[in-house]
Amino acid sequence: MLISKVRQKIFNKISYQLSNQFIRNIGWLGGAELINRVFRLGTTVVLARTLSPQDYGLAAIVLTTQDITNVFTLNSGIGNKIIHADEKDVESLANTAYWLNWIICSALFTLQCIAAFPIALFYNEQKLILPICIVGLIYLMIPIFSTQNAFNNRENKLKVTAICNALQSMTANIAAISFALFGFGMWSLVLPAVLTTPIWIVVNYKYQSWRPSGEFSLHRWQEIVKYGKDILGSEMLDKVRANLDYFLIGRFLGVEALGLYFFAFNAGLGISLNVINAMVWPLFPHLCAARQDSVQFKNRYFGSLRTIALVIVPLVLLQSSLAPFYVPIVFSSKWVGAIPILVIICLSAIPRPFAAAAAMLLQAVDKGWINLCWSMTFTLVFAISLLIGMQWGSIGVATAVLITHAGAMPIFSIWATRYVLAKERV
Repeated sequence: MLISKVRQKIFNKISYQLSNQFIRNIGWLGGAELINRVFRLGTTVVLARTLSPQDYGLAAIVLTTQDITNVFTLNSGIGNKIIHADEKDVESLANTAYWLNWIICSALFTLQCIAAFPIALFYNEQKLILPICIVGLIYLMIPIFSTQNAFNNRENKLKVTAICNALQSMTANIAAISFALFGFGMWSLVLPAVLTTPIWIVVNYKYQSWRPSGEFSLHRWQEIVKYGKDILGSEMLDKVRANLDYFLIGRFLGVEALGLYFFAFNAGLGISLNVINAMVWPLFPHLCAARQDSVQFKNRYFGSLRTIALVIVPLVLLQSSLAPFYVPIVFSSKWVGAIPILVIICLSAIPRPFAAAAAMLLQAVDKGWINLCWSMTFTLVFAISLLIGMQWGSIGVATAVLITHAGAMPIFSIWATRYVLAKERV
């Protein structure tokens, strides 16, 4: 009898967890990330054995440029406003968001093509101009699906994002391997991102019925910009921090040193960050749906933190401890020099999801300006730390990344959580 009750209790608990929308969304995104990891592993092995550190360094500069500029598109806060909006306002705001995206993305494509010339001059590499312009073509595709993507997130249909991620990952990795084997060099990392973006258009249109009205309108654009400006500012500073070490190493230590560092990042922290993103992004619509119920809001937040901790912490520790063994076996001995950098950078992943969750919490209660202030302060501290770490080469930079994240992010996470929840401000 007792055993039967215990079994029933366990069954009920599992059933409850599986019925949780946040858990289901993590399941979809986590499954997509698993597929991504499997294909990425094969791609990384092939690229590590066929590309030189020089190729990696050039590709790192191109993709870093695109990554920073991309913050003004899907991470600009426009999509977040659609997720956050009341039902009565969402249709009007969505149509304006659609046209805002076209204006912004067209401008970004033009600006990135212009910026390619001073970037090439900065690194003294004329080979950078064409790929930076080519990768900018992604911006001309984003407005076609970005509003549909926001609606899918608003409706908690993150399985659509998971499908997009999985399909794009499979296609991009197969393309990268093919290009590398045919001797495309750095283009093996650049072209797949452009060629596979239409997958997002097809999948989002299949699963989302919303379509623009066809009539150009910027009605209530100020409302969208006002809501998104703090999110955009925070995201922009996040991107600067995420890529500042690349710029400094590439400029002052050389393209080959950047290639070694870029490999260490992608073979280490890059894996953890993808898992972190898959777990943290579902938190925003999960919290927005419970804004009117303070008890449920708190429970969702703390429950999500427990789920994140149970996955991320063991994953990062396992990956860091095994790096000295799997890097020379899987990627070849020429990357052994990257192992210390990989381990140090990888450990910096532990505090990141909790700070990201705290940022989502603040956004959900319209306190995005706090994220912006925090990002400005942290970016300044981070930049100073990197400049100091540069004195000891790539290892010094990696150590600076770990120290600043481990020291500052827990403070922000704890403070933000107390600020929003301790006094029941929701």
